[in-house]
Formats: sequence, structure tokens, C-alpha cells
Amino acid sequence: MTTNGSERPAQAQQRTIISVDAMGGDRGPAAVVAGLVDSARADADLAFLLHGDEAVLRPLVSQHAEIADRCEIRHAPRVVTMEDKPSQVMRHGAGTSMWSTIDSVKDGEAAVAVSCGNTGALMAVSMIRLRKLPGVNRPAIACLWPSRNPGGFNVMLDVGADIKAEAEDLLQYATMGAAYARNGLHLRRPRVGLLNVGTEEHKGRAELKLAHDRMLAAQDAAEFDFVGFVEGGDIPSNRVDVIVTDGFTGNIALKTGEGTAKLSSDFMREAFASGILSKLGALLALGALKRLQKRIDPRRVNGGVFLGLNGTVVKSHGGADATGVSAAIRLAAQLARSGFVDRLAARVASAGRAGQDAAVEGGGQE
Repeated sequence: MTTNGSERPAQAQQRTIISVDAMGGDRGPAAVVAGLVDSARADADLAFLLHGDEAVLRPLVSQHAEIADRCEIRHAPRVVTMEDKPSQVMRHGAGTSMWSTIDSVKDGEAAVAVSCGNTGALMAVSMIRLRKLPGVNRPAIACLWPSRNPGGFNVMLDVGADIKAEAEDLLQYATMGAAYARNGLHLRRPRVGLLNVGTEEHKGRAELKLAHDRMLAAQDAAEFDFVGFVEGGDIPSNRVDVIVTDGFTGNIALKTGEGTAKLSSDFMREAFASGILSKLGALLALGALKRLQKRIDPRRVNGGVFLGLNGTVVKSHGGADATGVSAAIRLAAQLARSGFVDRLAARVASAGRAGQDAAVEGGGQE
């Protein structure tokens, strides 16, 4: 294991290298290192650049032979906290573990960055250091949402990168979300829906109606099937694979879903603990309950992906444990191996041209 960047982890040239911010999570670097260990056990072709305080990280890493020859520590003396404002981090973030993590992707040393840190600061640093893809106005954060589809999940974006979105932004979200579903969920031609207050074409704000027409025109160039407007109840349905919305609406939907899932879990736990017969019923249903718990466990799909940048960044939940961190790393590795960013850039360019042609033909003005 090295700390100065002059050498690579053993056999790193043959491995997918993930750049990991060890210091930003609520549970501290121990949980991040534990996640690396789980990932290393599951995937022999991974190597890691781990960023943070070397005095803290070296003892943690040295306890695990699984990552000793696959993990390089990059010393970063400072930490971006959850209270730090993105504007402050943009100006004074150099020297933090988050900044160092993103720079490793920028410099081509790692394929993907993973961080449990401050979302706003991470997006700000990512935009400064990686820059936006050509043609992208606003990057987006995409999340996986449990659904009735055969693969078990739908993609939703934006869930918090930017509270605003014009028609052109929504078209780009559709293109990027479809590319993510194609590479992350292995869907050849994803179905895309535009979130609205109803499915009728006359409903919704002006930018939604314009985005509707542009997505319809761009679907062949971007290789997705546009199903039209969808409602909140369709987010977990099998009617659609990708749900497109603005960051304000998407973030509220995401947090509402997380809160509802926790409430349901708490109510179920209380119900099964309410008496002897209830506990007996829980024991008899233990197998089914474990399968249900695994299916709805948010740690399994931990990781929001920043789309629209010259590099891939996976935002892990701030409170992620080892299981959650490992899930984020697994997603990062999958996207890296698929050549996701290069494919995404091509899709954005072709869909943008199709959307512009539709605007000219329709005489529409934003």
C-alpha cells in the first residue's frame, strides 16, 4: 500500500479503480473501509484509492488482508462537513478528502468517484473539477426506486441537483436517465415517462407540455420509448422504467418514499411484537419477512448517480453502513465497466439535435 501516488496498487492496471472519499459519511471512515472490504470480497477485479486522514485510515486498512494490496491511501488533511455550504467548498475545498476523490477521476487515475459526503458540496466540486458534458445545461442526480418491473427498480431523475428545469433540461434528463437504465439495469430500450399532475396531454405547466413534444420527437435518436405523462403512483409501477422530473419535485418524492418505507417497517415491527400470537406468526412467516426485508432494503440500492459530467460520481447516502457503501461501489464499478460516460455523451448530442429539429418544425419557443 502506498500513500504518495508514485505507485499503483498491485495489479491495478488490470483492475477497475474506484476513488473513495473515506471521511464524509455520518458513520465515519470505519464504515467506509468495511464497505471496501465487502466489495473486495465480492469482486476480485476492484482496486481503490482511499482519500482522507492517513493517520486514521492506515490502521483501519491494515486490519484487512482483503484490501491490503488493493487500496492506496491518499492523504487529505481536511474534511467537508454536512454543514459546509457548497459555495464555501467551491472556493476553499482544495485539500479535503472530497476534492481529492474527484481529482483522481479528473486526472484519469480512477474510473469513478464514490462519496457519502455533503450532496450540494459534492455536486459543486464535481462540476468545478470534472465540468459538464458538451450540450448539458444542468447535471442531474438519478436514483433507483423499487418497482414492480422484472428488474425490481425504476430510475428517477432529477432528485436534487437543481430545483429548476426547463423543457430542454427535461429532455436531457430523459436522455441521460435512459442511458443510465440501459447500462445500470440492462434495458435495451427503456420506457421514459414525464412526471405530471395527470396523464392527459392538456395538463401541467407550459414547460412540461413542450418537454412532452420534444421527448416524443427525440425518442428514436436517444433509443427510448416515450410513454407520455405519468403520475406519482406510476413511480414504482411497471408502466415505465425512467421517471423524469425537476429536482425540487424529485427530491420531495424521494424523501417521502424513504420516510414512508421506514414508517411501514416500524409499524410492521410493532405489530409482530404486540403479543405472543403475533410473535408466533412472525416466527412462522420469518422466511417471507426476510425476503421482503431484502427486497425493500434501501441499502441495496444506495447510490445516486451524478449524470451529465465528464466523469462518473456516485453519491452514497450520508448514513450508509458497510452494506450501503458496498452497494454504491458495486454500482460505480458496473457503470465504469460499461463505458457509461462516453455512451452518455453520444446520446445527449443525438437527442439534442432531434429535440431542436422538433422545436423548429413546431415553431415552438421557450
